[in-house]
Parts: sequence; C-alpha cells; structure tokens
Amino acid sequence: MSEEYSPEYLQIVDDEGVEYNLEILDTIDYKDKTYMAFLPTDLDEDDPDYGMIILRVVEENGEEMYESVEDESEEQAVYEAFMRILFDPDEED
Repeated sequence: MSEEYSPEYLQIVDDEGVEYNLEILDTIDYKDKTYMAFLPTDLDEDDPDYGMIILRVVEENGEEMYESVEDESEEQAVYEAFMRILFDPDEED
C-alpha cells in the first residue's frame, strides 16, 4: 500500500505586512523548542532566494506565531536535524 503525499500550506504575514505562501515540510522539537520547515510556493526553484525556511513556533496570547531563528548556530543545528529527518532513509518516524 503506498502513501499519497498531500502537501499542506500556510500563509504568513511578516511585520511589514508582506504575505508569504509556504509549503509545510515538517515540524520538530529540538532542545525544548518547536520548529517548522517550509518551502516558499511563490518563488521559482531557480530563484536565488529559494530554499528551506526554518521558523521557531512560539505561543503568544494563546495564538501560534512564527519567528525567525536569529542565532546562526541554532539555525544550523535545526537545519541539520531537519535534513536528517527529511532525507535520511534510515531515520524512523
């Protein structure tokens, strides 16, 4: 029996009011924080800005919000964790 992939999407608006349409790749918990990985749906794969976007999930006033990961070492560690999960055939769910 094969599983059919059905992508999920999220639209977010940044602090400047710019809307982004993102495909949700996965969600992980890393060092007691939750992160989500996305791909932009409104950019061509050949665009230099195209690539995986990692945002930290935070709760603010009971609402789920997303924030950029400013610390480069934290972002790199989370990126590597996502890469293992998304692309390592030996990684189990």
